Amino acid sequence: MPHLSHRRRLLVLAICCMSLLIVSLDNTVLNVALPSMQHDLDATTSGLQWTIDAYTLVLASLLMLAGSTADRIGRKRVFMAGLVVFTIGSVLCSLAPNLDALIAFRMVQAVGGSMLNPVAMSIITNTFTDPRERARAIGVWGAVVGISMAAGPIVGGLLVDSVGWRSIFWINLPVGLAALLLTLRYVPESRAPKGKRPDPLGQILVIVLFGALTYAIIEAPNAAFTSTLPYAVLALTALLGILWYEPRREEPLIDLRFFRSVPFSGATVIAISAFAALGGFLFLSTLYLQNVRGLDALHAGLWMLPMAVPTFLCAPLSGRLVGSRGPRIPLLIAGFAMTASGVMFAAFDAETSNVTLFAGYVLFGIGFGFVNAPITNTAVSGMPRAQAGVAAAVASTSRQLGQTLGVAVIGAVLAAGVGSSSYAEGFVSAAGPGWWILAGCGFAVLVLGALSSGVRARRSAERVAERLSTTEVREAAKVSA
Repeated sequence: MPHLSHRRRLLVLAICCMSLLIVSLDNTVLNVALPSMQHDLDATTSGLQWTIDAYTLVLASLLMLAGSTADRIGRKRVFMAGLVVFTIGSVLCSLAPNLDALIAFRMVQAVGGSMLNPVAMSIITNTFTDPRERARAIGVWGAVVGISMAAGPIVGGLLVDSVGWRSIFWINLPVGLAALLLTLRYVPESRAPKGKRPDPLGQILVIVLFGALTYAIIEAPNAAFTSTLPYAVLALTALLGILWYEPRREEPLIDLRFFRSVPFSGATVIAISAFAALGGFLFLSTLYLQNVRGLDALHAGLWMLPMAVPTFLCAPLSGRLVGSRGPRIPLLIAGFAMTASGVMFAAFDAETSNVTLFAGYVLFGIGFGFVNAPITNTAVSGMPRAQAGVAAAVASTSRQLGQTLGVAVIGAVLAAGVGSSSYAEGFVSAAGPGWWILAGCGFAVLVLGALSSGVRARRSAERVAERLSTTEVREAAKVSA
């Protein structure tokens, strides 16, 4: 990549953040629209879960393929293709005649989305080469999630109440087209010195693992144990296949050597835990505010602000802390705040009082605001720049997988608890186990944040980076010979 001026680097960052904005905004806006979709499309709780999880599932399954493909054929080219497909998918979603079509079109959106976030992060990593500058850029990247969380519920509420839920997909059109034109004009092309060959079997195993696991969890409350057990067995078989096949492949889809780095492995599990908490939190909160409290979409969106504003404010602060002090402090703050929020809802029924509901939302917003920057920075720091796309894709996959599992598990727990009673009657007690699960996710962030950011953990990351760099140099020598 050619040397860029400071102003040009900031412009590239802004363009990449636009792609994150439409992908993140799509999820937060959709959550506010769930009750309207449920009414208009006559959807069950599992149907609502699939409108979210069909997207995050496809996204998680294809992120690593998109990252390695971008490293091979060009990051700008793949990024632009993603913007086109995502925008087309958004138009199709707005025209969906029924729930099944909406779920299918959400999957089209996800194919485009898989080419955006990991590729954008790879572009940022290769644009901001100074570690401190990169950490701050990633902090800005994390703040965009806060913007989407703050703007999404309000924009979604306004659109749902005034125009209807289909309009929530229209907002992706102007942002997507603007990002496409700006990318064409200002983002330079970059690729790895030696691109990885495709790994079709590895990709199939990943899709089977994520798909079978999600289906087994979502459909468990609605089906007999014997009908979901085969999917759980299929998921386990696919996982074992990945662990056996990928290390034996010269150019694997998933380089399992990454996970010998304790910070990288820790960041992966932290990402799954944090985003599982986010997915479950938004799912429970939206259904509670609209189906139990009876709020309209706009007022439910306004109730999300106590969570969204701290996320927006804490994300850049977290990025600066990561750049100056490392990831430990932000991760500990994040884990403590998310755990405290989950315990407030689980043990003290925080949703039944406006004061405790507000406090629980603020705590979760603080926690989630601090967690994003250290996850991303740890995933890409220390890895060879040629593997930035794949490393960023693993981090992004962990986020999407976490959100998928969060919605699947929490939705299944809620559906099983509510049973045949109405939401208004049984929601608070049925949601209790779900809130305990979210508190456990926060505690996992706290413990893993402490364990993965110490001196021994950093040394393991240095050893892995050295081995990967040695392999990279050896492969480059083979190519030149």
